[in-house]
Amino acid sequence: MSTLGPVTKAHLFDERRLADYLCAQGLDDFRGGLTVLQYQGGQSNPTFRLEGGGRHFVLRKKPPGDLLPSAHLVEREYRVMKALADTDVPVPAMLLLCEDSDVIGRTFFVMEHVEGRVLPVPGLPEASSPAERTAIYDAMNRTLARLHSVDWRSVGLSDFGKPSNYLARQISLWTKQYEAARHREIPAMEALIAWLPEHIPDGEGTAGNRETTIAHGDYRLENMILHPTKPEVAAIVDWELSTLGHPLADLAYNCMTYHLPEGPLWKGLGGADCEALGIPSEEDYVAAYCWQTGRDGVPDWNFFMAFGLFRLASICQGVYARAMQGNASSRNALEIGRKAPALAETGWRIARS
Repeated sequence: MSTLGPVTKAHLFDERRLADYLCAQGLDDFRGGLTVLQYQGGQSNPTFRLEGGGRHFVLRKKPPGDLLPSAHLVEREYRVMKALADTDVPVPAMLLLCEDSDVIGRTFFVMEHVEGRVLPVPGLPEASSPAERTAIYDAMNRTLARLHSVDWRSVGLSDFGKPSNYLARQISLWTKQYEAARHREIPAMEALIAWLPEHIPDGEGTAGNRETTIAHGDYRLENMILHPTKPEVAAIVDWELSTLGHPLADLAYNCMTYHLPEGPLWKGLGGADCEALGIPSEEDYVAAYCWQTGRDGVPDWNFFMAFGLFRLASICQGVYARAMQGNASSRNALEIGRKAPALAETGWRIARS
C-alpha cells in the first residue's frame, strides 16, 4: 500500500463535500482545501491519503458495488484500532468514523498518517544488512506476540467476536465466501472444504479458552509500517479481517510466505536462502513466537497452515470477483484473483502431509 496515484475512476467521490464534512467534525486542516491521492496495492478497502493545511491523514472506505456478506467492515477496523490505542500494540490514532453514506457514498474512517516504511517484499531487498533483516523479523514477531497478549475484555472488545469455535466458524465463513465468488471449480478447495472441519484441533471449541485472542487476520510484513530508520514496527494497519480468534491462525498466516514462491505477485520466500539473508527459518520464527508467548510448541501446525492457505485462496477468489465487477481496489486485482487455485493446491498438499 505504499504507491500513491490519482483516485481511480471506480473510487471517485465528491472531495469538496468530504472537506466540508471534515471541517464540520473539527478537522480544521481542510478549510483551505483538500488534496486526495489513492494508495495502490491493497485488495480490500480502498485507502486514500488526504492532505490539508500541510498535514497528511489517511481515509479508508468500503468499495462500491455489491459486496460479499461480512466483508469490508471498516467499522470494525476503526473499532479495534481505537481499542488498542492505549496498549503497547502500535496502531494509528483514529480520528473519526462516518457511517453516513450521503457524504462520499460509503462508510469510511479517517486516521492519522504514520510516517515510515512499507516493505512489501519478504526478502527485504531494501535492508542494509542481514542483521537489519533479522531485527525486522524479530520486531514483527514480537509485535504479534504483544497483540495476542492484550486482554481483549479490558479494552472493550468482549463482543468483538465469539470466544469459542473460531476455526469452525471461519471455515464455514470462508467456504461461503468462496462459493459466493466462485467462477470455476478448484478441486483442491473442495478437498480442503471437506478436510478442514474434520481436523480442527481438540479443545478449540471450549468457550473462553486461553486460545482466544485479538486476531489481526491478515498479519504480514506488508500490513505494517516500520519506523523510518529503525527496525521497529510503528503501526499495524489493514484490520479488516480482525476478530476474536485463535492466535495460531494469525501466526500461520504470517508464516505462509515461507510456502509461497518469490516474485512480485506472490511475495514469498520459497527458494530464498533465508540464512544468508538474515531471515529466520520458519521453525525458528515459530519457536521465537512460542518463547515470547509462553507456549510449549505447535503440534497442529500443518492444520493451521492449510487453513491459512485455504482462507487466502477464498480471499483471492473474492478479489477476482470484484475485479470482474470493476470495483476492485487495485489495478492488479485480476492477477491476484488468479492465485486461488495455486494457494488451494499448496494448502491441500500440506494438509495431506
